[in-house]
Amino acid sequence: MTMEFLHKPVLFDECMNMLNIKRDGIYVDGTLGGGGHSSGILSLLEGGRLIGIDRDEAALAAAGKKLEEYKDKVTFVHSNYSEIKSILDDLGINEIDGALLDLGVSSYQLDNPERGFSYMHDAPLDMRMNQGDSKSAYDVVNTYSENELCRILYDYGEEKWSKRIAKFIVDARPINTTFELNEVIKAAVPAGARKEGGHPSKRTFQAIRIEVNEEIERLKKAVEDFFDCLKPGGILAIITFHSLEDRIVKDVFNNLKTGCTCDKNLPVCVCGGKPKGILINRKPIIASDEELSGNKRSHSAKLRGIQKI
Repeated sequence: MTMEFLHKPVLFDECMNMLNIKRDGIYVDGTLGGGGHSSGILSLLEGGRLIGIDRDEAALAAAGKKLEEYKDKVTFVHSNYSEIKSILDDLGINEIDGALLDLGVSSYQLDNPERGFSYMHDAPLDMRMNQGDSKSAYDVVNTYSENELCRILYDYGEEKWSKRIAKFIVDARPINTTFELNEVIKAAVPAGARKEGGHPSKRTFQAIRIEVNEEIERLKKAVEDFFDCLKPGGILAIITFHSLEDRIVKDVFNNLKTGCTCDKNLPVCVCGGKPKGILINRKPIIASDEELSGNKRSHSAKLRGIQKI
């Protein structure tokens, strides 16, 4: 089955304003997707360059078509954004003027039944953003121990029924499809709690997807590495979609802002660390009422930015 790779870019205007694009600058879109944000950056470049990174080959193919008119100033890279330093090194680039990370899952990935991301479509358990990766949702669901499942459901999905769901999953193995998993989750969540916080499978599917793609495991170092790659005055903008991601980004940004790595209980700084960045916004930017009404996937989006000193 083939589908058009659609992804309505979240907080588009806010991202463009935050990045403050220099016409001759070098920018990185670390989560290229369908190329929505990248098209905005490229439209403002004259003599500049954009590096578009994605681990999903379907995204790269679709973005290549969408951004055809800008082909002379865009470079596509099939990789994980966490490899930013080696990617730039391979391209002979020392510093960049700005970067954007949109940590959401694209509409294509969610809506394409073949990819197994959604509890709304019946499909083999997959959820791999990079189809070349070996570990899939099937492996997580069918080989992780009950304790491991409980941990990822609680940590990555903030699922209060994590222990019960993990037990039901283990008891029901083997589980082959999204609908089979869906039924197990619905059986595990008490009837009175099923309407709390949306669909009962939402948090479990999120947690499994994060585990499959190692999203949290790589995030902290990736944020630090992207910041290191900025020129003085360069800007890093990051859109998150759940509280765990947002806390990591917020904490890294705050550490870069203060520079001090000492224990907070110490009365004075002894590490000698100096501030490395300036927060562009202290509170995250969220979608406007107009965007919320037209793009349901913008509801949990939060944008934070930092500028390198």
